[in-house]
Amino acid sequence: MQEVYYFYVIENEIGELYFGSTPDLKRRLLEHNEGKSIATKGYVWKLVYYEAYRSKQDAVVRERSVKRFGGTKKHLKERIKRSRLFG
Repeated sequence: MQEVYYFYVIENEIGELYFGSTPDLKRRLLEHNEGKSIATKGYVWKLVYYEAYRSKQDAVVRERSVKRFGGTKKHLKERIKRSRLFG
């Protein structure tokens, strides 16, 4: 069976979003909430959106494009605005 890779969006209690990619979504969310990531330490994070890919490279490219390009990030935020918890 082929591994699946995820691009994901998590949100904290003050409405900040974090974008990432991982092959294990449950484990990665747990790491964010256990303070194992410097960028997300100190907050409680909830999953608000994800995309699944068969290719690790596709998931990483999607993450990078959202982080680098304001228009891509803006479009994604608009698409998930009703799924967000606090924003």
